[in-house]
Amino acid sequence: MANETAVAQSAQGAPACSGGFVGELSRKEFLRKLGWACFTTYMVGSVLAMLRFMFPNVLYEPPTSFKAGKPDEYPINSVSTKWTKSKRVWVVRTQKGFYALWARCTHLGCTPNWFESERRFKCPCHGSNFTMQGDVIFGPAPKPLYRAAIAKTDDGQLLIDKGRLENRPGARERGDFFLPHTENA
Repeated sequence: MANETAVAQSAQGAPACSGGFVGELSRKEFLRKLGWACFTTYMVGSVLAMLRFMFPNVLYEPPTSFKAGKPDEYPINSVSTKWTKSKRVWVVRTQKGFYALWARCTHLGCTPNWFESERRFKCPCHGSNFTMQGDVIFGPAPKPLYRAAIAKTDDGQLLIDKGRLENRPGARERGDFFLPHTENA
């Protein structure tokens, strides 16, 4: 009896052997729907990416300048390591004035240490040595240490700006990178 039904359906033009599912998709219909699904996914992703672009990431960095206290807090002919850990800066006071050295080795960016007994900065990673002025004594460091801009604020404090750096001999001893002593300092 089942055989007769199959033969009857063959004669009418219906498929003799269907999977038994009424809503079965043909290959052509499946590929069409898959194409539309891929296109829709692509368009939704593009719109989401465009919306994300409209709200860019904001990078909050700490300010590059800070107040380092009153000049009287720093003894003459000394290097202050007060700001080395928090701001990565040494404040140096000489007979002539103040300057601030950025505590970053010019070789690979390590933080050198100040040795008061030897009166020099030494990089613990690769052995570069620098004078109190930041000049290279020996080691793989190719350039002197950078000096940060230094000024005095209206309230009498030292203002150090690490956003402006200089390490060229001659240029670093004057201008914004060296603060000479005044009578009220």
